[in-house]
Amino acid sequence: MKTHLDCIPCFFRQGLSAARMVTDDAEKQKGVLDAIATKIPEISADMTPPEMGITIYQAVHAASGLEDPYKSLKDHYNRLVLDLYSRLKANVQEAKDPLLMAIRYAIAGNIIDFGPQSSFDLEQEIAASPTRPFSIFDYENFRQALAETEEILYLGDNAGEIVFDKLLIETMNKPTTFVVRGKPIINDATRQDATFVGMDEVADVIDNGAGIPGTILKYCSSEFHGHYQKAKLIISKGQGNYESLSEENKPIFFMLKAKCPVVATHLNVPVGGVILKQAEMSLNNLSD
Repeated sequence: MKTHLDCIPCFFRQGLSAARMVTDDAEKQKGVLDAIATKIPEISADMTPPEMGITIYQAVHAASGLEDPYKSLKDHYNRLVLDLYSRLKANVQEAKDPLLMAIRYAIAGNIIDFGPQSSFDLEQEIAASPTRPFSIFDYENFRQALAETEEILYLGDNAGEIVFDKLLIETMNKPTTFVVRGKPIINDATRQDATFVGMDEVADVIDNGAGIPGTILKYCSSEFHGHYQKAKLIISKGQGNYESLSEENKPIFFMLKAKCPVVATHLNVPVGGVILKQAEMSLNNLSD
């Protein structure tokens, strides 16, 4: 998915929102906007939106003076969802279709995002998720792909959200490699977050070698590429991963909420739409 002109004002909005989270100094906040402004002329026709995240959040890091300015926020949501975990797991186990319920919760967890949005009601999202209709629902294809694969490559997204991912991984009950970001970026999950929530108890955890709010392959490590190239089933969580991988010819299933108008338009769904989408270009790969 390429960057649209509508993304540009959103870059500034995200930058200002993030800057205000980490500093009260108006000059430092303006410095973040200045850094974004210098990069706007460099946006090319083939650039994906997460690439601009490098500029935005490097500037935020500089304004805060912290390597991981969102750490306390990430810790908060990791703890919060861990406190809900037993209840959610019981609901999954009692569901008529445990796999579908676990997917619903995993997508509900995608609401924990301080990039495209900064306010949300997690409890309301969880409560609505068991009955909320999907805007795209490639569930039967996913079930078939899951039955036919021996292992899963799971591309994680945000801290807190990864607790929901842990529940889905347990429910799928297949050997899984779980991928986090290589460096802190927004509230995206890192190895530290994965260890914090016990992801290493249910999956092999690796990082992709990059500090970008997505999975832009040219920035990722050789270790990640080794897993990615041989994967027969890839689960991609969140908007950033969708934006950067939507044109990939790989056996990917995207799970996300469409949280911005540009992504929603690209998917032809309403803003807020719940998505379980098989990558259109990967249909032949699933039978390889």
